[in-house]
Amino acid sequence: MSATVVPLPPNSSSQTIDFLRRMASMVSGRNGEMLLRAASLIESLAQRAMSAERLYHEQLDASTRNAELREAADLASDAMVGQIEVLRAQLAEVTAAAAAERAAFDAERGKLIGVMQNAESHIGKLTTELDGLRASVDSFNATAVSVPIEVLRLARTQFDFLSAGFARKGDVISQAMSEIGGFAIDQALTAKKADTA
Repeated sequence: MSATVVPLPPNSSSQTIDFLRRMASMVSGRNGEMLLRAASLIESLAQRAMSAERLYHEQLDASTRNAELREAADLASDAMVGQIEVLRAQLAEVTAAAAAERAAFDAERGKLIGVMQNAESHIGKLTTELDGLRASVDSFNATAVSVPIEVLRLARTQFDFLSAGFARKGDVISQAMSEIGGFAIDQALTAKKADTA
C-alpha cells in the first residue's frame, strides 16, 4: 500500500513556530516552556517531514530508474535468449554438416583403402610376372646373341662367296652347309623386317 504525500504549505509551519515563540515570550513559567518546546518540536517535525518527502522523491526516482533498467535488462535478456536459440540452431546445422562430411570422408577413405589394397595385390602379381619375364629374358639372352644387321648382311655375302667357291671345287657338302647358313641369315633378316614393319 503506497502512501500519498501531500507537501506542506511553504510558510504555514514557520508562521506557527513564530507565533508559538512570540506567545512563549509573553507567557512565563511552565506554559512558556511548553510553548517553546512545542515550537521546537513542530520545527523538528517539519524538518523531518521535508527530509522524508525529499527521501521519498529520491526513492521514487531510484525506483523509476530501477524499473526502467529492469525493463531494459528484460529486453536485453529476451534478445540474448533469441540469439542463443539462433546460435544453437546454427551449431546444430554445422554439427550435422560436419557429421555428414565425416561420413562421406570415411566412405571415400574406405573406397581408397580398397583401391589401394587392390593396387598392391595387382602390383604383387605384376612383380611376379615381371620376375618371370626377366627370368625368361635372362634364359633367352643366355642362348641368343645380338648382332647388328650390317654384320648379318656381311655374313650372308660371305656364305654366298663360300658356297660359290665350294661349288667350283665340287665340294657339295660344304656348298650345302654354306647355303643353309645363308638361308638361316635370310630368315633372320626377313623376321627382322616383319618386326619393324
